[in-house]
Amino acid sequence: MTDTIRKLDDENEFKFSREQGFFDKSLGIRILIGIVFTLSLFAILHFREVRVEILELDSIAPRYIVAQTDLEFYDEEATIISKQEAVRNIGKIYLLSDKNIQQRRTEFENYLVTDDQWRTEEEGRTFDEMYKGVDALIKNLHLLRFTDPRTFQKMTARNLPTSNYFVFSPPKVEIPAIIPPQIWLKIIKSAFPEEQFNPKTVDFISRYFQAQVWEFQEDIPSQRALRRRIQAQVPDKYTHISAGSRIVDQGEKVTSRHIAILQAMKEALSDQRNQWHPLTVSGSMILAVIFTSICAAYFYVNYPQVISSNRKLFLLVTVIILTFGIAKFTEFFFLTSKTNLIEVIRYPLFIPFSAILLCCLLNPAIAAFTSGFLTIILMISLAFDWQGFVIMNLSAALVAILCARNLRQRKEIFVICAKAWLCCIGVIISIHLYQNTHWDGLLTDILSSGGFMLLTAVLVVGLLPLLESSFHIMTDVTLMEYMDPNHDLLRRLSIEAPGSYQHSVVVGNLAEAAALAIGANGLFCRVSTLYHDIGKMATPQYFTENQHGGMNIHQLLTPQESAHVIIDHVAEGVAMARKAGLPEQFIDIIKEHHGTTLAYYFYRKQLELVDNDKSKFDEKDFRYMGPKPRSKESAIIMIADSVEAASRSLDKVSQESLMELTESIVKEKYEDGQFDHSQLTLEELAIVKETLARTLVAYGHSRIKYPKRERGEQPQKEKVKKKVDEKQA
Repeated sequence: MTDTIRKLDDENEFKFSREQGFFDKSLGIRILIGIVFTLSLFAILHFREVRVEILELDSIAPRYIVAQTDLEFYDEEATIISKQEAVRNIGKIYLLSDKNIQQRRTEFENYLVTDDQWRTEEEGRTFDEMYKGVDALIKNLHLLRFTDPRTFQKMTARNLPTSNYFVFSPPKVEIPAIIPPQIWLKIIKSAFPEEQFNPKTVDFISRYFQAQVWEFQEDIPSQRALRRRIQAQVPDKYTHISAGSRIVDQGEKVTSRHIAILQAMKEALSDQRNQWHPLTVSGSMILAVIFTSICAAYFYVNYPQVISSNRKLFLLVTVIILTFGIAKFTEFFFLTSKTNLIEVIRYPLFIPFSAILLCCLLNPAIAAFTSGFLTIILMISLAFDWQGFVIMNLSAALVAILCARNLRQRKEIFVICAKAWLCCIGVIISIHLYQNTHWDGLLTDILSSGGFMLLTAVLVVGLLPLLESSFHIMTDVTLMEYMDPNHDLLRRLSIEAPGSYQHSVVVGNLAEAAALAIGANGLFCRVSTLYHDIGKMATPQYFTENQHGGMNIHQLLTPQESAHVIIDHVAEGVAMARKAGLPEQFIDIIKEHHGTTLAYYFYRKQLELVDNDKSKFDEKDFRYMGPKPRSKESAIIMIADSVEAASRSLDKVSQESLMELTESIVKEKYEDGQFDHSQLTLEELAIVKETLARTLVAYGHSRIKYPKRERGEQPQKEKVKKKVDEKQA
């Protein structure tokens, strides 16, 4: 691993707190995260959509299309012809006129009233019995249907109900006709059950109505219903097409038949994959496990800090699964769109989304590896043109990673995506030139890639703060927000302990300059230093920078009491920081900026009181609780804090005096073992010392003394104006 990569890793470590809880360290959770990743990888690899070019109805086919497999498709035209053939010989259906039936009933009832002869002939018969009989007959007459023998035979052959149908067709519909006697026998038998009606009554009623002529009319609704029922029984027709057969010719007008064949070919290809077969499932799972193992091995060797932290691992897996979900949803939407979007928007951009997020939340190297990994997986899994898809996504992702390394404000994400889009435009033009497409679809490709990059910017801006807060990540954007002087703690510090606030600002600038000089995280040094002395707000009057003349309160305390008050500002600062919800990285700086050093001034006073007899007190009472600095940034802040405070006591500020002061302070802390865990090298310590001295000289530069204006002397501007007026006069 090169020094540059190591520096990047050290810098990005500040995004996560060193403190690891149960979630971070649990092996069970780590295994569960691995299982979730493997299953998500299996899902996107296994459930792949089959891409078949779907043409628009009535459009002109741009190229010929052949069948990729044997298939049978629903032949709508053949089915329609078959259904029409099934009802081609269906004849007309007739029924008795309702008006005519009612008329015959009225005539019969009048006959019963006006002619008493029927009483003598039908002795013992009553009106009620006659009315009951005629009601039954009239009800039956309304149900009668008449048709030709061929139609009746079709109904019988298809098991359709024929109980009320009779084979009879009137010669002419407009001329009344007599119903044949054999039909009347069936009507009478159906209308008058033997157990309910007297035979003589039935015979009387049937003789009367059988002698009548009847008006027939065509039953259009029954004809339509019969046709529908017969057509519904006709099975759908499927036509077989062999693999390699030409489906659509180039320049041919696309019909509904072509579209049906293409849809059937897509279904056949999907069925051919047999997704739920044990062998198919096993193959996808093995591939997913292989990819997971490769990723785990890569991170174990190159980025063990990701493997050892479940929080980082879960963040990485979350971003990858989000990318899978967005890509799969977009593919499904394009494939099911009626406007055939997958042919219009050929190169959707998904990888820049994960690249920007991982670059900001983890580091650029991890973002680059993940971009390559995602490109391979999505190339295998999605139904897009893989060549253009790979080139476009990788190019845009790499440009986004290069531009997102120093992201400081969220609005810069739109600028990053705009730069990636400019790269995409160049790639699109090169693809069209290479493929010699005569610029067909060039503008569409450019606009669609711009739309995807705009959507990427919106999603990243929306998700970035959510992921930062959920995973407790401190990015450069977060640092810039904490640098706001209107933050509650900074505003309080500037009011309650203004000297400490000014000291923190100066130390922050010093630490930033020194950190940048050795390639450390300068922004983190600057921002965290603003909060390193917030504990002094508890007792601001005990610190010299906040004392403005008058009596020094430490004159009323013993050295041990004074040391206790001074040392306590660290614990007070930690408590205030936790209450305010400051990042753990800031709290580490509060703890470590004094390390385990001595409160030397009061330690010396205590020695003087006991005649230099160290056995009469415990040295630990004068030492800070620590821990010692555990990072380069923490060590730099410790040195800058001490140098800035000590420089105020110098009578003369110069490069030599400041360098000498810095040398003595660094030597003292080095010999005290304060840099043992800071990872600072001797070369870096030398650069830090030189940078601090040079920066402090710049802060303490002197100004020339302006001569005091004599009383009554006019300003230069008025003198010039007076001379001009005199010349004009």
